[in-house]
Amino acid sequence: MLDANLKAQMNAYMERIDQPVELVASLDDGAKSQELLELLREIEGMSAKISLRTDGDDARVPSFSINRPDGSVSLRFAGIPMGHEFTSLVLALLQVGGYPPKVSDDTIAQIKALTGDYQFETYFSLSCQNCPDIVQALNLMAVLNPRVKHVAIDGALFQDEVEARQVMAVPSVYLNGEQFHQGRASLEEFIAKLDTGAAARDAEAMNAKDAFDVLVVGGGPAGAAAAIYAARKGIRTGVAAERFGGQVLDTLAIENFISVPETEGPKLATALEQHVRAYDVDIMNVQRATKVIPAGADGLHQVQFESGATLKTKALVLATGARWREVNVPGEQEYRGRGVAYCPHCDGPLFKGKKVAVIGGGNSGIEAAIDLAGIVEHVTVLEFDKVLRADAVLQKKLASLPNVTVHTSAQTTEITGDGQRVNGLVFKDRNDDREHKVELAGVFVQIGLVPNTDFLKDTVALSRHGEIEIDARGQTSVPGIFAAGDVTTTPYKQIVIAMGGGATAALSAFDHLIRSSVSE
Repeated sequence: MLDANLKAQMNAYMERIDQPVELVASLDDGAKSQELLELLREIEGMSAKISLRTDGDDARVPSFSINRPDGSVSLRFAGIPMGHEFTSLVLALLQVGGYPPKVSDDTIAQIKALTGDYQFETYFSLSCQNCPDIVQALNLMAVLNPRVKHVAIDGALFQDEVEARQVMAVPSVYLNGEQFHQGRASLEEFIAKLDTGAAARDAEAMNAKDAFDVLVVGGGPAGAAAAIYAARKGIRTGVAAERFGGQVLDTLAIENFISVPETEGPKLATALEQHVRAYDVDIMNVQRATKVIPAGADGLHQVQFESGATLKTKALVLATGARWREVNVPGEQEYRGRGVAYCPHCDGPLFKGKKVAVIGGGNSGIEAAIDLAGIVEHVTVLEFDKVLRADAVLQKKLASLPNVTVHTSAQTTEITGDGQRVNGLVFKDRNDDREHKVELAGVFVQIGLVPNTDFLKDTVALSRHGEIEIDARGQTSVPGIFAAGDVTTTPYKQIVIAMGGGATAALSAFDHLIRSSVSE
């Protein structure tokens, strides 16, 4: 089941377990049950503190729980947690086995203080890079608080359940039988949703902070680089981010990050945060900026946040990145998460054996179509332009696939549904204005990015595309406010370029502070 490398890594991790762990499997005679049993037996053999029982009676088969024999902790995987969820399995074993989690004491105290009974169910897919964060966060809560229970369910393996609940996007989280959350989230975000007073307490703490020398808004590659370069100058540095890692968290394969032949977005995002935390940087997560007030007589810029907090800073670096562009046609918002999706890696397995469409003929769109073609019955690609814009190597691969149809000069005009889920799409042929209806179960939108600058209107100069206009030093139209990364007019939206822009902005901010102090 596990190759030699994984076994070696697992053996090393299992040595850290210092409390008894009991695996209880619910199995039948099927192939998947036998595959799961093989995995669990291998895990049992890695530590004398791990025991395995096969007399489980859970309704979901195959599944297994990871328990403490005294009953104080119990969490469950329905399916075989390999792929992106393998790390979730390892962490669950370690944490149930007494290995301390890498979260702050304040976070642990918040989780332990939660009152009420919480029965969470998370639907994931093994190819989803966003799902492990959800699974790991809820597993940790179950480990720390006996009133929290969690089962992680492989949607591809439990198709009947997915159909019954009309789960069409992952991760999807149910709490006590009702839909609670869909999409990526962090542990902090879950705690904030459950602990209704958390946001107010965080805002109060942020309002009490002294002014920063450099405040970075955004935690993606540009924001992380800016924070590191500022902190290395020995000045008071803060980072306020909606989610640390930014859009990198939604990126599966990264093969053009210089000196690293291949990595994955979530892995890189984790490394970015760890690097920033190695310095004296005040990191404030789950903070969405809503307004920037340029410096007045006191020389301090102010940033207001959705939580009600306000931070002050001598120099400001804006690195809020970008988000997926929407088609903005009837039906898109109505059926978002119910057939309209933006992450083929995450949600593709839920459409196994069905017909789907991909809107967009650039690299991301054609890569999505290629990936989906191996899962679904048929893929229809719609490109607004007269020709596909993807790299030639991708177009050649796409053309070799028998279950893909490409329409160029195709303008999507509507996404249709039955009131519950997507059932089709309407597009207009721009050559003759004729409309065509395509019957399908899912629509994957892959048409580029929109900069996150809604909160900056009338503050700094923006391009006609909504990007922050900067010069070669990362300076915006407002003295003392700098910007970097995908949110700016920098022509190429690449991770390595964003990092360079973040470093440039931080160095420019430091230079601004020095010149300002001299002029004073």
